[in-house]
Amino acid sequence: MRKSFRMALLFSSWLSSIVTVATGQSGAKSPLEAMPVQQVQVLGHAGSGFFTFLHPFNAWPPSSLRGIERALERGADGVEIDIQLSQDSVPILYHNTELSTLTNAREGCISAVAADKITTLRYRGGWPYDWLQQERPQRLDTLLAHLSRRGSFPYLHLDLHETDACTSYGNGSRSRALVRALAAVLHQYQVPGEKILILTNQPETLQYLHQQLPAVSLGLEVTHDFEAGLLQAKELNVHAVVMSKYVATPERCAQVHQAGLKAVIFGGRSPRAIRRLLSCHPDAVEVDNLRQLLRLRRKGT
Repeated sequence: MRKSFRMALLFSSWLSSIVTVATGQSGAKSPLEAMPVQQVQVLGHAGSGFFTFLHPFNAWPPSSLRGIERALERGADGVEIDIQLSQDSVPILYHNTELSTLTNAREGCISAVAADKITTLRYRGGWPYDWLQQERPQRLDTLLAHLSRRGSFPYLHLDLHETDACTSYGNGSRSRALVRALAAVLHQYQVPGEKILILTNQPETLQYLHQQLPAVSLGLEVTHDFEAGLLQAKELNVHAVVMSKYVATPERCAQVHQAGLKAVIFGGRSPRAIRRLLSCHPDAVEVDNLRQLLRLRRKGT
């Protein structure tokens, strides 16, 4: 009982130390100015991106430990990573809905397999990727332990995958369990709140995140119907709208800023695509071609 009370006090202290987004007395956010290109935050999308043969070549699986390391080595400000909950309620780094599509497992999903079993699997990309990578899916706490040795945490955009081929969005208890497990591991490794953005496309989960992690920035993912998404983001009182590259335009990013929210875009591989994304003046880009975006950011174009 004493231990539980002491942990609750520590957790409360950690939450109160996190930098929050300032709002007026009415709760309305002030409009944000467009971010200059040189100040746009650059994050590796799923670490170093996905298996790609050209523009650029990438042999590292999405959200793999080495892919994340490579992104940070190349100068990214942080990474976007995909989080799923294992059968035994451990947050796991994994992107796809089935294990067989990215690993040597014959069947199954993250939600149907225990964490210890998942971390024995090997990522499988085929030729030529598997000549260069021997990665395994990792637990989130393994990554955070690794990052804590860097001296300072990079920016982390945590993309919650709450459904897979074995479970659906109708299972709200599983989403809530993911949020609680996430809160526990972030507290355990004392991840600075100002370095975190948690994003999902599920309104109910965002509401629960507000309860469990009231001082952490949240983002609503919008992949279609921007107008409805922006309205929902304002109603949910999130801090950012996270848009697909297919949704983002300069006008829409301006609308997001006018609402007092940050504009985040994910995607972009070719120089032309990345220039278009930068022309939107977002606050951050979760990009598939880090070198190209970093080069263009330096040039200010």
